[in-house]
Amino acid sequence: MLGLTPYNKNQMQRRGDSNFVDFYNMLDDFFSDSFFSPRSLRNDTFKMDVKDLETSYVVEAELPGIKKEEVKLDYENDRLIISVESSQSVDEEKENYVHRERRRTSLQRALLLKNIDVSRIDAKLEDGVLSITIPKMEEQSNKIQIEVK
Repeated sequence: MLGLTPYNKNQMQRRGDSNFVDFYNMLDDFFSDSFFSPRSLRNDTFKMDVKDLETSYVVEAELPGIKKEEVKLDYENDRLIISVESSQSVDEEKENYVHRERRRTSLQRALLLKNIDVSRIDAKLEDGVLSITIPKMEEQSNKIQIEVK
């Protein structure tokens, strides 16, 4: 089945009211061919900034409402992997409830970083922003001085 998508979706969404964006995404999700419809990185993952400083990289990821226990950092095969597993539920003991909600979030981003000093990576989560400082390895020069006899 084909999705109901306006021909020029971006033009339709520029009306200044974000409700149009949500409405079109809802229609796309409902009429998509697969159960797990592909979504854009723009709306479905956390935002990440990477700074390349002289001696290190600084990664800042926006994780509002996430606790440090829900964040996992791994470095494997030259990739820094940031994973978030969060679940929230409202357990109100009300009789004859009409509406209950549960939320489970699983997000992951990977970043290719080579020649870094893994033993000195430092990360902290403060005010919804995860800051990771990743020191670069000191470049070893292949140049040697040979004494002439």
